[in-house]
Order: sequence, then C-alpha cells, then structure tokens
Amino acid sequence: MSVSLDRVRVFTQSAIRLEGAAGTVAYLDPFSLTDDEAAHDADYVLLTHAHYDHLSPRDYARVAGERTVVVAPASMADDIRGLGAAATHLMAAGERLELPGLVVEAVPAYNVEPDRLGMHPRDNGWLGYVLSVDGDPTRYYVAGDTDQNRDNETVSCDVALVPIGGTYTMDARQAAAFVNALRPRLAVPTHYGSIVGTYADFDAFSAEVDPAIVVARKLER
Repeated sequence: MSVSLDRVRVFTQSAIRLEGAAGTVAYLDPFSLTDDEAAHDADYVLLTHAHYDHLSPRDYARVAGERTVVVAPASMADDIRGLGAAATHLMAAGERLELPGLVVEAVPAYNVEPDRLGMHPRDNGWLGYVLSVDGDPTRYYVAGDTDQNRDNETVSCDVALVPIGGTYTMDARQAAAFVNALRPRLAVPTHYGSIVGTYADFDAFSAEVDPAIVVARKLER
C-alpha cells in the first residue's frame, strides 16, 4: 500500500486538514488560520483537548459550515456546546466511531514527564485520534498533546503526526523515540515553530528517526 501526504496539510501548532479521495474533509484542532484558509469546508472537526490553541471557537467558525459535525473528548461536552455544530460525538479512549466518510478511533493523550503532569493529566480524558478517510486503508494517527505512554505506544498507523516542541509535549528527541516505537511509514512533526518550539526542532527530530521512516516537514503558509 502506498502512502501519500498529498491530501494532508498542517497549519499552525497542531491544526491539521485531511481530505479523502471522495472529498470528505476533516480538520483537527483548527487554530490561528488566516483569511485565505477560512474555507468553511469541514465535514468534521475533531478536537483533542480544551487548551486555547486546540479549541479555538474563532477558528472553528473559519472552517465550519452548516453541516459540520464535531468529535471531541467526552470531558469537553461543556466546552463545545457553544460551537453550533450540526451534531456532536463525544468519545472516550478506546472507542471507535464510524461516520459517513470517516472512521475514528480514540487514543489517550496525556503527559507522564513530571514537569508536564499538570498540563495534560490522564484524568482529563483528552484524546488523540486514528483516522481513516473515504474508505482508504491509510491510518492517520494525530497524537494530540501527549508524551509517549503505555496507552499510545502500540498504536497501529501508517502516518504519525506527533508534537515535538517540548513545552507541554514531547521534545524532538522524545518524539523521535515515540515514532520509532510506532513504526509508521511516514512521520510529520507538529506543535513547533509558533507558540512553542523552533524550526531547529525539525532537524533534531529528523536526525533521530529511524531512516526507514520517511519524515515530512509540515506544509507552511
């Protein structure tokens, strides 16, 4: 099976857009989008957790349309109530959801490093997601703000989109070790180069990833 990033775009922080072969469009954690990126084309918006750079009502409004469906952790029920979505699906870790054009598997996202425990505690029930779009067998794992932990280090995926910025998430070295454990075909670093992390983190990450895994720089504006 060939794997391509032709229909994947990473914006600021962990804002990601996936488009399937049949045209299904899913955004994850839309944030800091420009006017040119306000496409209002989202069939689905998936939110990983409640921090402002992942749940941004302003940026949700930039991608959403009248039929947009939101997927979010069950613990975020109150946080997403005001978004005005056509429908919402609240998930807990380990659950699987089949929607038109999109299959979603919920993966725990939390910190284990002592200096980060207060930012993304396991008890919050925040999530990453494994997604398949429009029947394509490619499995995209969007990790959310997390460290490698016992609940995510065996995720099966073809493409891993993982944070590398080091503030509140894995740093470049830790993220590379995580990717090496997952063994995806492609790895795309996120959560660096804006609020946290620098563009030098990409080089540090890439240098530590197993050469058998293709590392792709995120698409810039």
